[in-house]
Amino acid sequence: MLLPQASKKCVRVYKAAILPMRSDQFAPGYRNRASYMANNWSFDQYHHHRRRDRDSPPPSSTIRRRPNFVIELCSQNNDHNTYNRHEIVTLMGKFTCDPDDFFIYEKGVVAGRFFYQQWPNALETIVYLWEVLLNGGLSFMPRLRQNLIVPSDTEEYNSRLRVLFSERIKRLIEGELVKRWEKKLDQVSNEIAKIDGLLRKPKKYVIHMELSKKKEGFVREKLLIGKRIGEFKSGMECILDYVNGKVIDSSDVKVLKLKGNIVWSKIHWLIKRECRRLDDGLPIYADRKEIIWQIHCQQAMVLVGETGSGKSTQLVQFLTDSEVAANKSIVCTQPRKLAAMSLATRVQEETRGCLEDNSVICSPTYSSLQFDSRVIYTTDHCLLQHYMNDKNFSSISCIIVDEAHERSLNTDLLLALIKDLLHRRADLRLIIMSATADSDQLSKYFFGCGTFHVVGRTFPVDIKYIHSYSHSHSHSDSGFIPNYVSDVVRTVGEIHQNELPGTILAFLTSQMEVEWACEQFKLMSTVALPLHGKLSHDEQHRVYLDYPDKRKVIFSTNLAETSLTIPGVKYVVDSGMVKESRYEPTTGTNVLRVSRVSQSSANQRAGRAGRTEPGKCYRLYSEADFKSMPFHQEPEIRQVNLGIAVLRILALGIHDVNTFDFIDAPSDSAIESAIKNLVQLGAIVFENGVHKLTKDGRMLVKLGIEPRLGKMILKCFEHQLGREGVVLAAVMANSSSIFCRVGREEDKQKSDCYKVQFCHPGGDLFTLLSVYRNWERIPREKRNQWCWDNSINAKSMRRCHEAVIEIENCLQNELNIIIPTYWHWTPESNSDSEYDNILRDVILSALAENIAMYSGNDNLGYQVASTGTHVHLHPSCSLLIFNERPDWVVFGEIIAMSNQYLVCVSAVNFESLRTLSPPEFNISQIDRRKLQSKVLTGFGSMLLKRFCGKANSNLKHLLSQIRDVVKDDRIGLEVSVDRNEVHIFASTEHMDRVFEFINAALEREMKWLENECIEKLLFSGRHTSSPVGLFGAGGEIKHLELDKKCLTVDVLVSGSSSSSDIEEKELLSLLEIRFSGEICSVHRFPFPGLTDKMEKWGRITFLTPEAAENAIKSSTIDIPGGLLTIVPSRHGGENKFLTFPAVKAKISWPRRRNRGIAFVKCESPDDIPAIIQDFSMAFIRGRSIRCKPSMKSNDSVMLVGLDNDIFEAELFDELRSATNRNIVDIYLPRGVIIQDPSIVALEEALLREIRAFMPVGNNRNECVGVHIFEPELADYFMKAEISFDGSLHLEAAKALEQIDGKVLSGCQPWQKMKSQQLFHSTVSCSASVYMVIKDQLHSLLKNLELRNGAKFLFDKNDNGSYRVKISAKATRIMAESRRPLEELMNGKTVSDPRLTTPILQLVLSREGFAIQKSIQRETGTYFLFDRHNQSIRIFGPLTNIDRAQNRFVNALVTLHETKQLDIHLRGPDFPPDLMKKVVGKFGPDLHGLKEKFPGSDFTLNTRHHTISVRGNKELKQNVEETIHHLVKTSPDTESQSQAASCPICLCDVEDGFRLEKCGHEFCRMCLMEQCESAIKSHSGFPMICAHENCPAMILIVDLRSLLAAEKLEELFRASLSSFVGSSGGKYKYCPSPDCPSVYRVAEKEGGGGGDGQPFVCGACSVETCTRCHLEYHPFLSCDKYLEFKRDPDMSLKEWMRGKEDVRVCPSCGFAIEKVEGCNHMECRCGRHICWVCLEVFNNSGECYRHLSAVHHANEGLVII
Repeated sequence: MLLPQASKKCVRVYKAAILPMRSDQFAPGYRNRASYMANNWSFDQYHHHRRRDRDSPPPSSTIRRRPNFVIELCSQNNDHNTYNRHEIVTLMGKFTCDPDDFFIYEKGVVAGRFFYQQWPNALETIVYLWEVLLNGGLSFMPRLRQNLIVPSDTEEYNSRLRVLFSERIKRLIEGELVKRWEKKLDQVSNEIAKIDGLLRKPKKYVIHMELSKKKEGFVREKLLIGKRIGEFKSGMECILDYVNGKVIDSSDVKVLKLKGNIVWSKIHWLIKRECRRLDDGLPIYADRKEIIWQIHCQQAMVLVGETGSGKSTQLVQFLTDSEVAANKSIVCTQPRKLAAMSLATRVQEETRGCLEDNSVICSPTYSSLQFDSRVIYTTDHCLLQHYMNDKNFSSISCIIVDEAHERSLNTDLLLALIKDLLHRRADLRLIIMSATADSDQLSKYFFGCGTFHVVGRTFPVDIKYIHSYSHSHSHSDSGFIPNYVSDVVRTVGEIHQNELPGTILAFLTSQMEVEWACEQFKLMSTVALPLHGKLSHDEQHRVYLDYPDKRKVIFSTNLAETSLTIPGVKYVVDSGMVKESRYEPTTGTNVLRVSRVSQSSANQRAGRAGRTEPGKCYRLYSEADFKSMPFHQEPEIRQVNLGIAVLRILALGIHDVNTFDFIDAPSDSAIESAIKNLVQLGAIVFENGVHKLTKDGRMLVKLGIEPRLGKMILKCFEHQLGREGVVLAAVMANSSSIFCRVGREEDKQKSDCYKVQFCHPGGDLFTLLSVYRNWERIPREKRNQWCWDNSINAKSMRRCHEAVIEIENCLQNELNIIIPTYWHWTPESNSDSEYDNILRDVILSALAENIAMYSGNDNLGYQVASTGTHVHLHPSCSLLIFNERPDWVVFGEIIAMSNQYLVCVSAVNFESLRTLSPPEFNISQIDRRKLQSKVLTGFGSMLLKRFCGKANSNLKHLLSQIRDVVKDDRIGLEVSVDRNEVHIFASTEHMDRVFEFINAALEREMKWLENECIEKLLFSGRHTSSPVGLFGAGGEIKHLELDKKCLTVDVLVSGSSSSSDIEEKELLSLLEIRFSGEICSVHRFPFPGLTDKMEKWGRITFLTPEAAENAIKSSTIDIPGGLLTIVPSRHGGENKFLTFPAVKAKISWPRRRNRGIAFVKCESPDDIPAIIQDFSMAFIRGRSIRCKPSMKSNDSVMLVGLDNDIFEAELFDELRSATNRNIVDIYLPRGVIIQDPSIVALEEALLREIRAFMPVGNNRNECVGVHIFEPELADYFMKAEISFDGSLHLEAAKALEQIDGKVLSGCQPWQKMKSQQLFHSTVSCSASVYMVIKDQLHSLLKNLELRNGAKFLFDKNDNGSYRVKISAKATRIMAESRRPLEELMNGKTVSDPRLTTPILQLVLSREGFAIQKSIQRETGTYFLFDRHNQSIRIFGPLTNIDRAQNRFVNALVTLHETKQLDIHLRGPDFPPDLMKKVVGKFGPDLHGLKEKFPGSDFTLNTRHHTISVRGNKELKQNVEETIHHLVKTSPDTESQSQAASCPICLCDVEDGFRLEKCGHEFCRMCLMEQCESAIKSHSGFPMICAHENCPAMILIVDLRSLLAAEKLEELFRASLSSFVGSSGGKYKYCPSPDCPSVYRVAEKEGGGGGDGQPFVCGACSVETCTRCHLEYHPFLSCDKYLEFKRDPDMSLKEWMRGKEDVRVCPSCGFAIEKVEGCNHMECRCGRHICWVCLEVFNNSGECYRHLSAVHHANEGLVII
């Protein structure tokens, strides 16, 4: 390919031929191309050689000449891999002088070379290239290499470039870039002018303040722009002066001090950097000249600049450019190594070409620290270590301490040492840089030095204070997440919905909170991103990416406060909380707690919203809260262990640490704790009244790491385990972040499974060693993938590796110790191996201060030896993987969050504790305090549940009693209902006494279980006098109460005590002892109400009425703080509720008789004459009344002559119709209260009145219920409530109408009843149900309210439930109104034959709960599971209920078919490391099991030590056999027992049920069949256990669990029938067919035939004689009545005897009584009889003729 022809302005001179190169000098693929060879040059890069446009030299030519001038095009960036060849070729076409030869390279530093022999040609080309470069048309840097050096050529070259650069600089000073900024300056000035115009006009205060803030921002921006332009021109003028050769006074302070020979590439880079600085607009650039002058004038300075101002990268460049304090190295320190490295890299890029190579370096480790560079970025720790060897910092001219606001321990210590050094070195400069530091404090500490504030470039941020929705430290419904996290999520959602686009940054306190918030926040068009320190680099980088059409929502810890700057953030949500770790020297623990942020941190967070544009910050706290916050966060020196700081201070020769000049001095206790720890470590000793370093102490100072870690390293070297020691220190320093446990809950569980394979029985440090050992074996290129596959944090592992290398270099350079590369210890070694024991001793020597002993009780955890407190192992502790707890452990620290936890825990040997010197604690004394354990077994689950009580209340009370008695708060009591065990934890001296307490309580609970009965009504009567039977253990009738005696009492509490303060078990025992009776039933009121200032505690049923009567007679019982009152209960019996949707009506009648007078109150005294006139003509009940003014009140009228039974309402109606004047009130004076019949008698009388209008049949009592309220002493009226079946609206209305005005039996004539023609009813539902049906309910109520005659009142009950009160004028309206409400509020009961009891039980499982939640969410319904009745009801929209039911039933059936079965991996028969063996054999994800059982799903739960299997029981058995095969490999494992068989069917137990009394297990169906058999045969009572030789009865709790409510009722009826049948005639059923009522047979007096008593059946109202069991026969003995029954005419004959006017019909024998009239009688048989002679005739005529003829009676004559 030929070059394009160009115009030739110079003569080409060819004086030399180009000789071909040797074959070994060709680049691969270019053997046919020639190349020039220059002196000491090597052109062996890949290249393309262009052919020249001249004839090739003769092949025989052997002349070789190197070029005189070579022009190189060098890369301006770090990408040397590829170049744009087309750009170079195009550029060559524009050369005025073609090169003699050239090369174009594919890669490398040099992109091309052009070779010239003549200087004019080379000069024109190089000047042309510089001109193109300065004009921005070249991407390469030209460089001239002169092989022929002539001074005039160099001068000519510089002269040409001087003119070229001068013109370029002048153009830039007034160029496009400056004009652009000047234009922006004008725009800002115009905005200020506009705002000034608006401010001069009147407006609201809020608007005025907003405009003022906006103006302040523009004024600040205008000032910055002006200063930036000025700085740019100043810098360019310095370059121009240097280019033009202007001599500068060396004493002057210039922003750019250039001297020496001109390097044009450097000038070019300086120009580019100045342009970039102006374009970037960093705030610090505007103050460059002033900052340099301040540093020049004073030795120390505090520089305060917000994050993003550029201080960390620009200040070191300002100093090197100006040569202020730059005669030696400039050192900039950072708290973190990563920050130092990234800043050094950034400065290297920005200063490329401006400084010599290696002028900017990063030296993050002490071993690599070298002071031969102009700028050094390092860490505070590294510089401190250097100070220990060079206390004058002789190679340093300036120290910049950056990020001083973090006030780390190393920062404070370094500043204190530098302060002292400033006295000795006047030439040393110190700049303290910070974003939010307390500048006044630092300035005062450094001799009152100056403070310079860099104005930030942040935009205005609108601060909004939002009162938190909830208290900050309370917890949400999740339990473990504080409520402020929910508030943050809620606020973010509101911002997204109401604010303009822009990234939202929300600050939380921890990884857990961040991940929870990301999971909860799910809104359309958003992407929720987490940001915390444990994320990988790639995961953190996601916050910088753009997501089209979506708003970024970032939930972050305080990592985003200062460490990272995220572009595009417009909204900040500040929770105001931060999680801080604090060391408490008094306890030696690190406390990690959530607390309020400081004001400076809050402002930093707010500033994140104004980086690129005006923003808003939402603070979830009040402005008063903000003002109460501390101004700055507390320095680290007051929050951490001071061990390393004290060591360094002592190494400086300061023996009294308290005299050290701290910026903020730590407490004396913190210093004393550090010294005590160092003495224990052997780092210091106390000699001659001062503390001195030991040999180990001096070595620890040189190591410069935490003394405990250093002690581990040194101790390991003593035992030839150097490699292990170094790694041990590295992994312990990073222990909290090595295992990666992030993401969703499923991801975290998966991470836990992967961790198991590394867990070591020695504890956490051995586990971390195992991780590092395995990681180190992996090839370097595969380590990241290995970490990902095993849930290991690759970044943390790299940090550990870097720490290992750093420690190794330090040991080698400082202590001359060579670290072996091999390991002695291996993870696979036995936990009791030699190296394990050595490492345990090493760990113990380093952590001897942190010893803890296992208390013997998991609930207490470990007892810390130093404080005596009990602390649990952290949930992530490796020891929890193994089913045993080491007796003694050491720990790294204690963290205190919601609870305290031991972290970084390792097991130690008890024998090793005795070898500690000096001994910290009395180990033997601590060991004697260990608790012992005793296990009690053989109890039923219900017994244990009641023993524990609701929410373990009974258990806690008993435990509190025992602890008070034995004076030991460590006494523990655990109940395992699943295993039917009770665990007792007590010391050896207290164990026997504690056992007696607990055994007595268990026996007492068992007695109550055996006595437990159900109080059953014999029939469903609706009044309190219904007979009851106590249905108890064995299905027997324990007591039949037919005499209406009280068995059930209500217990009320008065005084200062509340019902919740009374311990149930103590009260029951007290009542049994005091009243000599046994209790068979207890019902606690869940929501105690108040009655006469007394609180309801509960309801108690006694086995005998005598005990209940004794309790009632006692009236009150003294208890601490109050009184117990016992009253008869009006709600006895299990069937105390109505079985129909009742409607209610109210009636009343007077208790006091009306005196016949009334007082009518008028509206005004002026109305009295008119009213008297109106009333004088009125008639009340047909009687006229007398009326006159009242003598007692001048606005009332007195009426006289009223009926004694008139009511106020009736009188008011009558009077109101008699006058048009307003009547205010009516008062009827009444007499004294009369003695009424008993409440029971009144209820029966009222019931008889109502019953007459109810449907005829035995179930009339089920149609109506009556309740008469106990009157108060001052009540004028008796009040009653009648409940009707809602379907009998016509009968109810008729009954109320008929009884209105009637008098009850036993009452006075004036006590007439008044019925209220208004019916009431209530429908209620729980709060959960209401939230689902809320919309439908209120819509339904609106529709129902349109009906006439019905009113609805919706309100909320005290217990949180909701109810609708219905009032209607007729029962029909009531029924029609209630029906739709019931359908909605009572829900629909799920009925499906597939829902067996085992399937229903799945509702309570986690999977069942998830199914329930999912369907509820999708269908808008709610499920309610009734555990007692084993039924499910669905609530919600009627259109969705059927769909929800079908899905729910199908899902439960499917779950049952593939339900999750748990296989336990820990227990007394299993080896402690079984879970690790399972993971080792089958893998962390159990893929081995999945391969062995294809199609199965297995999940390992490391917290519960279980394998969850989805499948049938056969699969579970197969998996268990596989696991047991592993168990058999352990020699200590005993063989498993065989499965038990059911004593009834003699087969393996299926769906087992364990009896409460004896604990024998049966098939559930077998026990149900036993009950069914008893129901059908009415025999088999008492029901006892079918196990051989077991006399235990089946308790009532068993029957409740086995049988549904209907079956339990049938069993009661069968038992009652058996009881009556086996009573030996003592009891009989009511003779009415199918009547369930029972009565007691009358006893025979002396064996004779006494008369029986009447039995009035409450069910059917039939009256029966209790002796002869026939109809009741008053005034007749049973014998006589039986005779009458045998001979029906006997009574007639008896009656006829001696009566003249009674005769018998001769024809039919019918008795005829003649009262009056003639002697002609007509019998019912139709015959006519002569009364005189009893002759019979066929008609009356014949009879009259006979009377006339025979007895001489005249026809028609009446004979009397």
